[in-house]
Amino acid sequence: MQTSANITKSLRKEDVSVDWWVVDASGQTVGRLATQIARLIRGKHKPSFTPHVNCGDNVVVINADKVVMQGKRAEQKEYFHNTGYPGGGRHRKFSDLMQSKPEEVIELAVKGMLPKNRLGKAMHGKLKVYSGTEHPHVAQAPKVYELPYSSNQQ
Repeated sequence: MQTSANITKSLRKEDVSVDWWVVDASGQTVGRLATQIARLIRGKHKPSFTPHVNCGDNVVVINADKVVMQGKRAEQKEYFHNTGYPGGGRHRKFSDLMQSKPEEVIELAVKGMLPKNRLGKAMHGKLKVYSGTEHPHVAQAPKVYELPYSSNQQ
């Protein structure tokens, strides 16, 4: 006979409580930052994590234009996109993308770490990235998220 302490509780989408977090990306390595953001968006930091429910939090990333890549990675990293037409492959370098759309660097890194299904697309909608320090989500009273490990501390 099982007791109620041994039963795993599965969360329903109606029971999800959503928080808002602000993450400062200045001086952070792109991949290490993206893993922490994906963890928050997915909801894995919560004890009530349920894989098939969108139980994550909303994340606002500021200072996206100040992220870094270590070593030669900044010159070597390329982002590939195919238009769907034959010979329609498009390559963009990390340095060019940082000058034109620095927000997209973090969005692509986090998107690659989320599930590849409609649940992952819904989770990706919880990410808001801004290149400056200002953001329009002050009314949601976001809390500052201190990264467990950061490039600034090393």
